[in-house]
Amino acid sequence: MIFPNKLKKGDTIAIIAPSSPVTNKEADLCKNFVEDMGYKVKMGKCTYESIHGYSAGTGYRRAEDINEMFADKEVKAIWCIRGGDTSSHIMDKLDFEMIKNNPKIFVGYSDVTNLNVNFNQNCGFITFHGPMVKSNMLNAYDGFTKKSFEKVLNMQDEYILENPIGEDFKVMIDGTAEGTIIGGNLSLLVSMIGTPYEVDTKGKILFIEDVDENVRRLDRMMYQLKYSNKLEDATGIIFGDFTDCINEKDEDYTVIEMLKDVLEDYKKPVMYNVKSGHCFPMLTIPLGSNCFMDTKLKLIKFNI
Repeated sequence: MIFPNKLKKGDTIAIIAPSSPVTNKEADLCKNFVEDMGYKVKMGKCTYESIHGYSAGTGYRRAEDINEMFADKEVKAIWCIRGGDTSSHIMDKLDFEMIKNNPKIFVGYSDVTNLNVNFNQNCGFITFHGPMVKSNMLNAYDGFTKKSFEKVLNMQDEYILENPIGEDFKVMIDGTAEGTIIGGNLSLLVSMIGTPYEVDTKGKILFIEDVDENVRRLDRMMYQLKYSNKLEDATGIIFGDFTDCINEKDEDYTVIEMLKDVLEDYKKPVMYNVKSGHCFPMLTIPLGSNCFMDTKLKLIKFNI
């Protein structure tokens, strides 16, 4: 798996909108923010577009933005402006062969899970489940999130994941595991099962997070992963943050209690309370890198 070339000040970063829209004012603020970080910026056309209230341009135009930014030799990194909905519209319009030949830093999460999974699987390079410009940087770029992001982008041989102070990793099932880490948002992972773009978990460590989902819906999605052998195929599971995921019918039966029930007979290591997902602060995960997890040591380590 290729680790993309590292960024340096003065490099050009492309900002794209692969999913839902932002306002023109927000797009301009995002551009100014990244320029103030010391980079040149190219804005994707769809960062200034909105159709139907929930798509930043048509699937064709959003895919065109992505293809153009990967083909552009001046662009050294591609950062998503936000997640949201409809990244599924662009998948069959991406030039995966060209993208494979032009690996670059690619950052996003949530609805961007479709892209992360397929850039890992089909293009062979590491992507970053990390802060997005409008969602995380513009109004809430705290020191911990920034430090984690910069550490991962500049990692050398290995990177040891560490939660914010006072937030320990927790163990659901004991053991050790090693493999490529892949995954992201549970809703997106489930939505692509049965398509050419579904996640392959064989011999890999599966990372899962979600936001604004009721526990009963998460329960259904976890069983879909279970029945499609995505859980059994994995060597281990890491659960990130489940932000604002509640059970209004029974507050005592939380997401974690539900996950424990789903995995009652699971024989592989599982860790949770990893502060990565739709949370603040947020850890960056180098998806596609080699991952080692040890529940006894509460250790999660990534290697290039």
